[in-house]
Amino acid sequence: MASIAALHPLRVSLSRHTSRQLFRGPAHALPASFTAAKLGARRSFSNYLVTPQELADALKKSPPSPISSEPRVIPLCASWFLPNDPEGRTGIQVFREKRIPKARFFDLDKVIDKRSPYPHMLPNPKNFAEAMSELGIRHEDTVVVYDSQELGILSAPRVGWTIKIFGHPKVHILNNFRLWVEQGLPTESGNVWTVECGTYPIPEMDEAKVAHFEDVREAAEDYNKEGSEGVQVLDARSYGRWSGKEPEPRPGLSSGHLPGSINIPFDMVLDPKTKAFLPPDKLKEVFVNKGVDPEKPIISSCGTGVTACILETALREAQYGSPEKRKVYDGSWAEWAQRVKPSDSLIRNEE
Repeated sequence: MASIAALHPLRVSLSRHTSRQLFRGPAHALPASFTAAKLGARRSFSNYLVTPQELADALKKSPPSPISSEPRVIPLCASWFLPNDPEGRTGIQVFREKRIPKARFFDLDKVIDKRSPYPHMLPNPKNFAEAMSELGIRHEDTVVVYDSQELGILSAPRVGWTIKIFGHPKVHILNNFRLWVEQGLPTESGNVWTVECGTYPIPEMDEAKVAHFEDVREAAEDYNKEGSEGVQVLDARSYGRWSGKEPEPRPGLSSGHLPGSINIPFDMVLDPKTKAFLPPDKLKEVFVNKGVDPEKPIISSCGTGVTACILETALREAQYGSPEKRKVYDGSWAEWAQRVKPSDSLIRNEE
């Protein structure tokens, strides 16, 4: 369930009201109030990645007011830290310390499939709709997801990808909150204003964009086989974890990589100072230099499916590879390392 971190209880109780009121059906079968004219009533961003000034200007024109019935621009904080963060920081902690005014907080550790033994697996459509309802986000709103100032870009692409997977029509990534702060744009701190819960429609998941264990296993087993489709698996983890020379941050999980995977640590597609995405031409250079073939299918992977979405976003920005042939491995290494057997020879290490 999404976390609002509100000072007072929400005006509408999700558990008591929202789950019974959720509109059921695919995103294209929305109630009549969600008309195309209303969806287009406000200015749209021209790119998936949004600059701080673009977001600041949009918020002046379409603020996330609880009173307005018009489509709004909603800043959505997705700050998240690895479980072995040396400073013990958490997303909700930095959200309370500094955020975009009127932002809401999407808890990446809670809006998940809680029945899965693997972290950060996609929630089911009903639970996703409940989370969006609790956040007070409407289907016609434009959502701009952003990360912490401390890390620049890390988890926002995962949350943005998740929201897109469930068919939200207008979702973008801020590039990025560190620059927002450096440019002197407004911030606030402390507990959060109370939001009105809504009735977000239960969507359908776009399964074509999600890679499952069986898909990745087939790609690994077919690696270098004549006549195979040549699916490329990109691994966003650090070289040390990919090579097996450094441990995984989660205890008991072996490091290493699957046969044929291409190691592209996610920070290679980010500016070393600002931690914002590199320009499209520089992103393309990264993929070309790593030998990624844009004509073949691509699966992005990482530790738990979070930073894999940084690579997917970079591929999108570079217009590299067909969107119809790109997927994200939801379970990623956390699932792979637990499900393959030593006898399978599907975990490799660099000598």
